Amino acid sequence: MTANTVVLLPGLDGTGILFADLISALRPTLKVNIARYPTDRFLSYSELAPCVKEVLPSNSPFLLVAESFSTPLAVMLAATCPPSLAGLVLCAGFVTNPMASWTLLVRVLARPLLFRLSPPRFALEHFLIGADSPDALESGVRQVLRSVNPEVLAGRVRAVLRSDTRKDLAQTNIPVMYIRAESDRLVRAESFREIQSLRPDTMLALIPGPHLILQREPQRAAEIIVRFIKQLSD
Repeated sequence: MTANTVVLLPGLDGTGILFADLISALRPTLKVNIARYPTDRFLSYSELAPCVKEVLPSNSPFLLVAESFSTPLAVMLAATCPPSLAGLVLCAGFVTNPMASWTLLVRVLARPLLFRLSPPRFALEHFLIGADSPDALESGVRQVLRSVNPEVLAGRVRAVLRSDTRKDLAQTNIPVMYIRAESDRLVRAESFREIQSLRPDTMLALIPGPHLILQREPQRAAEIIVRFIKQLSD
């Protein structure tokens, strides 16, 4: 099945704004739809599903590409077997809590107050954007985080801690690609191995870089996505 539309599901901010460079790097012949989540109220994964369904093509094949926070939601949707879904790409993805070893600490910190504070540069570099990140990416991340209600961000972090879509993934039969950032300090290799245990045919693409790999390496990510689309049609 040849996919001519890419549907992008955003990370924790839910705005889709940080996809700009990836969209520019994708092949011009591909149509891109972006799911966007409310910035003023928290919605659970199941409650976010309509935000995605409203941007799915109704009668043409599409590829679902989900980043980090959205990957459990993408798996849930894939398990419903949308007739035009050709494949699934999970970037920095997980089907259960990716921070299991420090869940208690994250649960304590996942409060609106934390997200009202401006994170120091070293914290953004360590967890999200990596060292030597362009200033434009740092400012862009800060801007999108400020645009979302702190209670929403805190709620989404807690939703990640509760996530479990293992049964959903096991029900899927579409091709799956996993894009992993080699220096990801938030979603580690264990999350991929768990996905691989459920879907042994999951393809893996490694890109050197930090958690926000679609933003740090948009050209390389786009090449992987386009190559995956080509494989779907072979």
